[in-house]
Amino acid sequence: MSRTRTPTRTRTRTRTPTPTPRRTPTSEKPARRIRIGCGAGFADDRVDPAVELAEHGRLDYLVFECLAERTVALAQLDRLRDPDTGCNEWLEERMEAVLEPCARQGTRIITNMGAANPTAAARVVAEVARRLGLDGLRIATVTGDDVLHLVKGTHLPLLDGPGRAASTVSDLHETVVSANAYLGATPITEALAQGADVVVTGRVADPSLFLAPLMHEFGWPPTDWPLLARGTAVGHLLECAGQLTGGYYADPGTKDVPDLARLGFPLAEVAEDGSFTVTKVPGSGGRLTPATVTEQLLYEVHDPSAYLTPDVTADFSRAHLTHLAEDRVAVTGITGRERPLTLKASVGYRDGFLAHGEISYAGPGAVARAREAARIVQQRLTQAEFPVTEARYDLIGVDAVHRGAGAATATAVEPAEVRLRVAARTETLLQARRLGREVASLWLNGPYGGAGVTRETRENIAITSVLLPRELVMSATGVQVKTAGVTP
Repeated sequence: MSRTRTPTRTRTRTRTPTPTPRRTPTSEKPARRIRIGCGAGFADDRVDPAVELAEHGRLDYLVFECLAERTVALAQLDRLRDPDTGCNEWLEERMEAVLEPCARQGTRIITNMGAANPTAAARVVAEVARRLGLDGLRIATVTGDDVLHLVKGTHLPLLDGPGRAASTVSDLHETVVSANAYLGATPITEALAQGADVVVTGRVADPSLFLAPLMHEFGWPPTDWPLLARGTAVGHLLECAGQLTGGYYADPGTKDVPDLARLGFPLAEVAEDGSFTVTKVPGSGGRLTPATVTEQLLYEVHDPSAYLTPDVTADFSRAHLTHLAEDRVAVTGITGRERPLTLKASVGYRDGFLAHGEISYAGPGAVARAREAARIVQQRLTQAEFPVTEARYDLIGVDAVHRGAGAATATAVEPAEVRLRVAARTETLLQARRLGREVASLWLNGPYGGAGVTRETRENIAITSVLLPRELVMSATGVQVKTAGVTP
């Protein structure tokens, strides 16, 4: 619903579009620190903690990191169906919630919610700004990560197995639907230098979203590897939001975390020399300790001494954590060296269709009836010579994660209820729908007591990766800044 406001936007702090010169703190003048918060750690993250940060975090920057590996490829499919789509589905709601408090307090926003269509996302932000009466808001769009034209049909080697007999992009033929390179911090720093209040990007490396404002504010050179590594560590710790404050850390009775229902998202206070402290809004739920920081520091890091990003090769191996106070941890000891010569690009390609059907059984003999139902479906598909590329038959709560009835499940007490899940990959949509129907038929054509049938089919978009020369990608990046009130 549209709503209008007559007051224009006000700011409590003024900003210069040029980087602040580096300086040595003195005893007479306290060292300057930049406060950066994380408002989202994935596409479907909660909105309330972001509002809490915007209202009470006293932030210079609020970052929303919302892209996983397959997110852009799926968004590209949406854009193929409708050119005005392809950005994060919660973008409008998030902007409705945080634009006004951020504008009021002088907090700038950086987000990769542009996904496959940053230009359309910028239009959404501009429309929300107009509804809120923030007509002077400057919105920047960062483009250039879409490298499909540089990748499709080439003989670039695939870095990870695509699940079929393919070693180069050309082997995937016409199934390729997207290719997006991981950009670094530089285009975002350009947008900030042009005075952007909101920066909307597509695929940018997660920590680069947080590194960029530090490079801009402190004037860090793009080749000062130790400083860039420390800024990258800031981003890596913040990028998953609630994971740092205990959300994914929690294990009741072993690693207790208070008030998870009100889990607060983290923020970092960063000094000009790259030293920083991670914390959260006082009174918010969750817990931030050296233990939660350690788990996040190691998250998705294959080699702590060589964490590769578009900006720097960061070395976390000598990181030192100091517990300063409740929910305050200082991080030092981060260093780095020269960045890689290439940029990683995620390639999305069509890989058949996924189908799954589920049905529940309860009461005495529930597990046996569910196993019999699985055998029935499997036998019917075999008899019909049904072309399944791969299939799984799982009893949720029994062997869906720990595969098979091994020692761990053989001695367990039989559950009073169990849910059978049949999942398969097929070549066509019709085949996928047929599999779901076989599960649904168990209602009257299988063991007694089956109920709660669900079924779903969808196209499967798989992901592989290639490496591209940095200069080839960066030469095509672009930054455009427009003011709300004028359609981007």
